[in-house]
Amino acid sequence: MAKEKSPKMQEGNISLILDTYDDIFSDFDPRPFSERSLSDDFLQECKRASMDKEDRLELSFLVPKKERNIGHELIIKKRLKSHFQKHAQEKQKKVRAIKREGFIWFAFGALVMFGSTFLYDLPQFFFRFLFIVAEPAGWFMFWEGLGKIFMDAKEKKPEANFYTKMANAKVSFSAY
Repeated sequence: MAKEKSPKMQEGNISLILDTYDDIFSDFDPRPFSERSLSDDFLQECKRASMDKEDRLELSFLVPKKERNIGHELIIKKRLKSHFQKHAQEKQKKVRAIKREGFIWFAFGALVMFGSTFLYDLPQFFFRFLFIVAEPAGWFMFWEGLGKIFMDAKEKKPEANFYTKMANAKVSFSAY
């Protein structure tokens, strides 16, 4: 008979064992849980654990029974949600800005190449010179724009996806 997975260890779950609630937060930040910075170690562990997970995640914290405090848990859930939502919006905004900038480069490049075709048949030296300068400039802007749209934005997308996944994650606390 197949062994059933415990609810805490199912697919889509990120289960972390904590000694105290402070393990989630930066050791250098003395503010209350509602304002405190998240620990880099915690964020790195979440990134690592969420890489191969689907979009619907559950972040399960296992806390010693004697350390549990429902009031703190509610505050921490709100803090996590606000942190991940804020960063998801920032990262998505950055991806959109890169794509928008890429489109502008692409469009200007196409316009410069289009304009240079009119200069091609003009006999004057000045127009020939403009054609010689405009043609590679147009190609550069054209390809640079495509690079921004398809390459630069793609580099930023995993981080935006991580924060979006975490912003939508269900957060739960359990005793061990």
